[in-house]
Amino acid sequence: MRRLGTGIGWRPEIADAVAGMPDVEWVEVVAENVCPGHLPEALVRLRERGVTVIPHGVSLGLGGAERPDAGRLAALAERVEALGAPLVTEHIAFVRAGGPLTASPSLEAGHLLPVPRTRDALDVLCENVRIAQDALPVPLAVENIAALFAWPGEELTEGQFLYELAERTGVRLLIDVANLHTNHVNRGEDPARALAELPVEAIAYVHVAGGYERDGVWHDSHAHPVPEAVLDILTDLASRVAPPGVLLERDDNFPEPAELERELDRIRATVDAAERTSRSHGTPAPATSGGVAVLARPEARQRLGVAQAAVLSALVAGTPAPEGFDRVRMGVQARALAAKRASVVAKVAPELPEILGEGYREAFLGYARSRPMCGGYRQDALDFAGQLLKTGQLLKTGHPADARARRRLRAWWLDHAGPAPRGGAARLLRRTLGALPGR
Repeated sequence: MRRLGTGIGWRPEIADAVAGMPDVEWVEVVAENVCPGHLPEALVRLRERGVTVIPHGVSLGLGGAERPDAGRLAALAERVEALGAPLVTEHIAFVRAGGPLTASPSLEAGHLLPVPRTRDALDVLCENVRIAQDALPVPLAVENIAALFAWPGEELTEGQFLYELAERTGVRLLIDVANLHTNHVNRGEDPARALAELPVEAIAYVHVAGGYERDGVWHDSHAHPVPEAVLDILTDLASRVAPPGVLLERDDNFPEPAELERELDRIRATVDAAERTSRSHGTPAPATSGGVAVLARPEARQRLGVAQAAVLSALVAGTPAPEGFDRVRMGVQARALAAKRASVVAKVAPELPEILGEGYREAFLGYARSRPMCGGYRQDALDFAGQLLKTGQLLKTGHPADARARRRLRAWWLDHAGPAPRGGAARLLRRTLGALPGR
């Protein structure tokens, strides 16, 4: 496996800081956030400097019951080519459920949700990974995720599940040690056992990130410093095998560049110390090399689809949690998903919180309780605005400011709701109508 070294997750908010870090050897970028024909200038400059850029997908849903969408795979392949990446990564997760396979409404989670560690789910995942591998121009690595809840009746441990996946498909692994810590706190799983069961020689690289604990639940926020407990797991991993690359993830609450560099220095020092003092853990598992053909039985896909649809419906549509699930944890997850929807919609459509002011979040959470997401965050923003215009919620007190907000919201919705961007003259007219004081 190609050596990557120490890297950082590239985000627009820290683009200048990353550009000024002389010791950063590579970066990872969220694949869906870049456009192949219009790469950010900061990323182009990094590539010209010889810094490796790896796209990290979040929307394939390889752990879902449906086969990977050909359009999403083609888009991911385009980003690989545009970035000149030697590798592409995704998650072992499902992000949507329902639809024709289960004769139920299609639902979107807007988040990475855990797959059950069962034989059915493993068969489906292996076939989906094979389909993705065949469609992508470079090797694929898949990441273990963090979870707030566990599936009842699981048949395999985390390590066993990942070992069989790598053995059967030849896929590389992206091991997130912060997620192993999250699952230790939230699900009582032993990180050392997971590492002992992994095919460590299949590791492509490692993620490190921070979070926080509240009321006995660890939140994998990517917005806090990396805690010692996560570095301890990194030490354990690096004592078993020299990881080809280690990357710091930070998605929010960005500190000063000097603090980011100190975090990277801690990660380097942790890996270097572990490698110098590595102890024997037995013979490492051999790197996988292609696996065997994998086909999931149609009934396995259907069983998985029904189970995932029931779980997602409980999380986003208010239906009862399926039998055997921890209802308290499912409630925590449901609230977290709604809060994330509100935050992401505020980022993709910043005009909405600006128009609605302090009432935005309460209004959105009320909307989310009765309207599951079905078409991604941008469609969610349009549906939310349309619902407000239809019901008049927050916009019916009679105050002049409310009337102006209604006009602005209607102008925004008209400007964004068409099948294609409207002409400049039409947009100017609608924005003018929205700004008029007395209309």
